[in-house]
Amino acid sequence: MKLEAEVRTRSLSLRVIIKTLQRHLYPWRFRGNACAPGGTDPQYLKESDLVRASASNFIVNPVFADCFPTILRAIPSTHRWIVSTPELQKPEAAPGPQLIHPPRNPVGGARVEFTNPDDAIEVFVDGFPVKIPKGMTVLQACELAGVDIPRFCYHSRLSIAGNCRMCLVEVEKSPKPVASCAMPALPDGYAHWRRRREGVMEFLLMNHPLDCPICDQGGECDLQDQSMAFGSDRGRFTEVKRSVVDKNLGPLVKTVMTRCIQCTRCVRFATEIAGVQDLGMLGRGSGEEIGTYVEKLMTSELSGNVIDICPVGALTSKPFAFKARNWELKGTESIDVTDAVGSNIRIDSRGPEVMRIVPRLNEDINEEWISDKTRFCYDGLKRQRLNDPMIRGPDGHFKSVSWRDALAVVAEVVNQVKPEEIVGVAGKLSDAESMMALKDLLNKLGSNNVWCEGNGPQPCADLRSGYLLNSTISGLEKADVFLLVGTQPRVEAPMQLGTTPQTLLEIAQEATHFVLLYYLQKSSHHCWRGVFERRTRALILSAVEAIAKLGNVVRPDWNGLNFLLLNAAQAAALDLGLVPETENSIESAKFLYLMGADDVSLDKLPGDAFVVYQGHHGDKGVYRANVILPASAFSEKEGTYENTEGCVQQTLPAVPTVGDARDDWKIIRALSEVTGTRLPYDSVGALRTRIKTVAPNLLHIDEREPATVSPSLKPEFPSEMSTAAFKSAVENFYMTDSITRASKIMAQCSASLLSKK
Repeated sequence: MKLEAEVRTRSLSLRVIIKTLQRHLYPWRFRGNACAPGGTDPQYLKESDLVRASASNFIVNPVFADCFPTILRAIPSTHRWIVSTPELQKPEAAPGPQLIHPPRNPVGGARVEFTNPDDAIEVFVDGFPVKIPKGMTVLQACELAGVDIPRFCYHSRLSIAGNCRMCLVEVEKSPKPVASCAMPALPDGYAHWRRRREGVMEFLLMNHPLDCPICDQGGECDLQDQSMAFGSDRGRFTEVKRSVVDKNLGPLVKTVMTRCIQCTRCVRFATEIAGVQDLGMLGRGSGEEIGTYVEKLMTSELSGNVIDICPVGALTSKPFAFKARNWELKGTESIDVTDAVGSNIRIDSRGPEVMRIVPRLNEDINEEWISDKTRFCYDGLKRQRLNDPMIRGPDGHFKSVSWRDALAVVAEVVNQVKPEEIVGVAGKLSDAESMMALKDLLNKLGSNNVWCEGNGPQPCADLRSGYLLNSTISGLEKADVFLLVGTQPRVEAPMQLGTTPQTLLEIAQEATHFVLLYYLQKSSHHCWRGVFERRTRALILSAVEAIAKLGNVVRPDWNGLNFLLLNAAQAAALDLGLVPETENSIESAKFLYLMGADDVSLDKLPGDAFVVYQGHHGDKGVYRANVILPASAFSEKEGTYENTEGCVQQTLPAVPTVGDARDDWKIIRALSEVTGTRLPYDSVGALRTRIKTVAPNLLHIDEREPATVSPSLKPEFPSEMSTAAFKSAVENFYMTDSITRASKIMAQCSASLLSKK
């Protein structure tokens, strides 16, 4: 009986020891956190590796004996401890397998570049070694080690604030936990500090209304996720919660400031990214709040991005309020076509309707920001849409007809006009496949008068460097100074040289000293394509290239002469050769084919000309049209686009087409069948094979083909140049195409925000 009692006592002590060691190794298993935040993985460590028992003693693995001296000292001295080493122990008591750290993946694709290998230091995150450059914070080191540190105020593209204290970690040789977002990494070890985070979360929720069921951020809220992972299941605060008056920031951003946790992300974004001083922190202590100082609207074209960076439901989308939950939506990766930047976006849809548009990360183009026009123009995709083919009757009114009848009328007219009287214009939202089909159709009909809206009748398309952003968007960060010609920067202008083309001549002829260009390593000159729609475009280009030569901005390692395109279709159109034979081709046209071209000037078009409008919205182009052919929008088809720096990207269909609309290239292919000039492709794949023969770079998705550097033109300065002041090519930022002009949200922005600027 005495022997059995001793065995039971020793077995009980063994279980206590194992349980104690497990609590220190896997604390999350005993505090309700299902997600292990890194460190030792249970599948690589067994209880037999910690402690082994024999009939008379306990044998402890020396690896853990060094790690937990406090625990081992707490064990009663009556137990005899034996170090498990080959020199001091029997072979049957040899130590277990050594602890092997499993491979880890960086959090969120975090990566590091070592500019100087000598500056690299090694730190240990929960015992896991990782090499980082000097100056990197503890939080960034943890991300590289595969440990996700919770945070509210920290954002990788904003300055460090250290407000929320949610990222507290324990640092060796530090008397108290430190904020990992602001603490530089040192060659020490770091461990998680869960109990501290639980207390921080309790303070953050002290004044939060906890109205998740009616909050639009529900389901994608950082506060929800981190409260589940690190918060407590109960609160001790019983006093009255404070309330804050909501702010009116305009028609786009909805505010519920009672939910705000004062992380100041929105304040830092407005100041550092958007370049406006619209938001700031007021008050102190429990009375501090974020506001606009004086009552005003947030007028930045990037204001909608505060919706994405807000970790709670304080700033949400006003047009999207109470429309849908995020788990009800289907996301489709696509790109923005309202400008030539080609920002990466995700189209969230529910059934046949686009519910919202949010940014998608692309480090080389838009990072993670998009403009308000890109984000909120989605309601224009379902308003003023063309559903059926229509023909204008003798009374001047349109009537719906079948596709067969509409194409028959077009074919009858096109076969009666001369080839040189046929003109085609591609719209600013056209994809490469549609423009290739339109060019092939008109070429088969004997006409070469096809061009793209926005490029002008005679664009400079001899070399790709003559119409692309040669420095690339990401390369602009390397420039020291910018000379912007024909554009008005909305946020910040480093210098003001003049407002007329005469200023360019003075700089080019060195009449005006532009000394700054001589001393800076890299400079960049930008011209809007809208400048080259002017009558003196060749003279302006000559002056700009002379300035570029003067400033040495075109070198083998740097091409700082850039052209900023306005529309999504311009670069691909020039690559495909959509250049008219004559400058005044539209003045002699008898048959005009408008493929989504709404802003082309038809003042000089003959009155008896037959106009076919193919598009997706009832915009400007339909007023002069004789036949309307409904087409699909960018969100309803697969298309290829090339942005202003020459990067080729694709759109994917997110929702079905509206009514009886068809893809642009399919309409042109069907028309070629009726006119007797059948195009040799019946699928997107066959059409892209045809594109490969003309512009193979348009098939290399997410790639940029370097442009050949153009030779310097001989400066030709006339005795007189037009003194008309440069004007921005965009008069209304919120209404630039048929989609944005049909958007009710953009109309509200145009009415309320433009008047405030």
